[in-house]
Amino acid sequence: MSQVALGQAVPDFEVASTGDKPFRLSDYKGKNVLIYFYPKDSTPGCTLEGQNFRDNIDFFNDNNTVIVGVSRDSLRRHENFKTKQCFPFELLSDEDEAICKLFDVIKLKKLYGKEHLGIERSTFLIDTNGVLKHEWRAVKVKEHLDEVKDVISTL
Repeated sequence: MSQVALGQAVPDFEVASTGDKPFRLSDYKGKNVLIYFYPKDSTPGCTLEGQNFRDNIDFFNDNNTVIVGVSRDSLRRHENFKTKQCFPFELLSDEDEAICKLFDVIKLKKLYGKEHLGIERSTFLIDTNGVLKHEWRAVKVKEHLDEVKDVISTL
């Protein structure tokens, strides 16, 4: 599968999801889909990012937008994280990195002076026709929600 590009249709994909049902992109035709990639469940930045989306779910619902979070964590970890944080959206488990590679979010990162491959915090907005409309890369959590809401408001 090739990588996504702005202004192009996103290839359909299916991946394990919380909520006892696999997530298939094509099931959301007619809705905007906001996919946010984050490094790891239950870490401070990832928790805050999810809480920001959770606390603004009415805005997203009012704007015909479905939210899903993606990390390489297991479905079990996702279920625990989702339950603990009361997230009203699903979390996708991409343990084999297929979706991460499709969206090109696996990057070389440094932590405590050591390099490793990990998810670069990124968000993608797919429109009602399945076309990639906007992307945010190297996201800073504090400003991110407002940036996303500004773009969705213009759709």
